Amino acid sequence: MIVRRLLVAFAVAAFAATASFAAPADAPKVLIETSLGDITLQLDNAHAPATVDNFLRYARAGHFDATVVYRVVPGFVIQMGSYDADGNARPVGAPVALEANNGLRNLRGAVAMAREDDPNSATAEFFIDLADNSSLDHHADDPGNTTGYAVFGKVIAGMDVVDKIAGVALGDRGPMPGAAPVDPVIIRKVSVLP
Repeated sequence: MIVRRLLVAFAVAAFAATASFAAPADAPKVLIETSLGDITLQLDNAHAPATVDNFLRYARAGHFDATVVYRVVPGFVIQMGSYDADGNARPVGAPVALEANNGLRNLRGAVAMAREDDPNSATAEFFIDLADNSSLDHHADDPGNTTGYAVFGKVIAGMDVVDKIAGVALGDRGPMPGAAPVDPVIIRKVSVLP
């Protein structure tokens, strides 16, 4: 009986881990062309519809083009969105409501929205998880959407490029001292794939 319970628990955990990255086959895909290579994302509009719509609006408007990866924390995340190589931020639109309570988790390769302390403050800043970052997930004891960071997609190609970015030399040029690549990693273009 104990073995059976353990097997059931293992199967449920394994399913949850894979289900947290499941997205419909017709889910939008996005290509991020960087100076160090390309990264392809699959967005999950079934679990994070408002967040995906928000991200796609910025991408289609060219907001991310000619910006940089401005935050690298090895073993944690790389972050990008609105800053150029001189540390200047582009104007952003209204924030999107937090969708962290969507069943998706901040696992390695997940893409999530960055935000300030206000849970409903995400605009155009986003990050890619370099590791399983459960501390960034929606808290189980929060019945609403006030904790965690909303995962809205995953890297489906180019994780080697993400890891290459995570290994660059870091300095103080950018909005987060000590976390900006010394040689800027340029986001040349973000395109929504057909």
